[in-house]
Amino acid sequence: MAEAVAVGTILMSGWPQLLGLESESYSGKWSVVKILDAFAVDRKIRVAGWNLFFIASEVKSIFIGGPGEAKVRRALSRILDKVGARRFNGLEVTGIVTKHFLGVPYTTVSAHSRHVQQGCYLDDFEARQSLRPDEAAR
Repeated sequence: MAEAVAVGTILMSGWPQLLGLESESYSGKWSVVKILDAFAVDRKIRVAGWNLFFIASEVKSIFIGGPGEAKVRRALSRILDKVGARRFNGLEVTGIVTKHFLGVPYTTVSAHSRHVQQGCYLDDFEARQSLRPDEAAR
């Protein structure tokens, strides 16, 4: 089982092994990249001749209570579903924040989508949908 997710964790779908990144399975097709620094991941991807895009729109999931590992995993699972539906193949966790409202604690998990592809311009939805990691390796 993968380590607990923290701010700065990068998850990828299908790409880590193809690009020579060390990773560990997390949830379904998603894997946690073991390099914690996003800049190091970007450098490795660029050396392989690919591009790593940072998508500015933030994706969030909120739950009641403190940031326990199981609750964060469920929140991140909901975020991964949203990111996967938009056909992005990466995700960077950018925040795990606990606050209180009327004395009740709640936690917000936030992330930004990432996308790996060869071109220097971000592909549209249809192009992202048709590209699969196993096809890109050929």
